[in-house]
Amino acid sequence: MNPRRSVLYMPGANERALEKAKTLDADGLILDLEDAVAPDAKEAARERVCAAASSKEYGSREVTIRVNGLDTEWHDADLRAAAQAGPAAIVVPKVNSAAEVHNIERALELGGAPDHTKIWAMVETPVAMLHAEEIAAASERLTVLVMGTNDLAKELHAEFVPGRAPLLGGLSLALLAARATGKAILDGVYNDVKDLEGFEAECVQGRQFGFDGKTLIHPAQLEPCNRIFAPSEEEITRSRKIIAAFEEAQAAGQGVVTVDGRMIENLHVENARRILALAEAIGG
Repeated sequence: MNPRRSVLYMPGANERALEKAKTLDADGLILDLEDAVAPDAKEAARERVCAAASSKEYGSREVTIRVNGLDTEWHDADLRAAAQAGPAAIVVPKVNSAAEVHNIERALELGGAPDHTKIWAMVETPVAMLHAEEIAAASERLTVLVMGTNDLAKELHAEFVPGRAPLLGGLSLALLAARATGKAILDGVYNDVKDLEGFEAECVQGRQFGFDGKTLIHPAQLEPCNRIFAPSEEEITRSRKIIAAFEEAQAAGQGVVTVDGRMIENLHVENARRILALAEAIGG
């Protein structure tokens, strides 16, 4: 299991930022060739990012490259270069259909991408929300959906409000698609880097919804994000207790198991094992 509590966007044109990323406590990094790079800096950023991704200097962090969108003049060259660099994944913005996933997969294969280089599809339009399941199911190489909440809000003509009520329909559709197809899913960014209280509240909401983690735009967001998306000591202790009680009851041939007065079923045991696996992956 790869923990993906915190996945931080890093501007591909900024050499100092790419160097600093080697020291940050992020589970994953998205080395960005899209929004963070001006048009006249795209080619230089591509070379810099691909060199960074292939350097093996980022430790256990999951290093990915975000290419420019499918409808841009830089997309094909980005994909070819990223395929050769062989990052953990290639993040593709504004994926709207299964056919687009198939095209991306074919391009990676033609570009010589190693098997470990996966596809992370950004879903950030109404069309993507309505076709999220077919996007997620389009390829085994696609392993993660990434919410693009800024673009989704723009497309919906929605306002940014605490609790994100205007976006909940889209968030729920994408989450359902990810879980139905066995893929991971990351929540979108929080724009106000100075509002850590609001950021923490949105992390809590994202975890309660079922997101695996959150994409971030500033290192100051790392600590609260890692903390909130990690199992608490209380959850770990309870999970161990549930598994032990269930296994003891099975060995004794008992059909009913209770822990602290609550009936325990297979679904509770599966969830407990997932929590412990995540805790071990984070600790390891």
